[in-house]
Amino acid sequence: MIVAELSVVPIGTGKTSVGEYVRAAIEALEQADVRAVPRAMATEIEAKDLETLLFAVKLAHEAVLKKGAKRVVTTLRIDHRLDKEASIETKLRSIGSYDE
Repeated sequence: MIVAELSVVPIGTGKTSVGEYVRAAIEALEQADVRAVPRAMATEIEAKDLETLLFAVKLAHEAVLKKGAKRVVTTLRIDHRLDKEASIETKLRSIGSYDE
């Protein structure tokens, strides 16, 4: 399992609030075969493989453009472990801060 952090920032919208664009990106992620967990500053994603993750990110990026943003800055951080199974929860447990 791959765990990633995604931030999609619309630019050129003429608006201070970007919630509607973030919502469009999250809805796009939900259509892909990934688990998306929105957080205050970014969205955490679990994907079975790199191809699935990158396809989901592409959908999210394009959703913000389709919503009307003139420019989009997408930041993706990927944690791809091969030595053991990883998830958002296992990463949080490893630092002692997982609440269900």
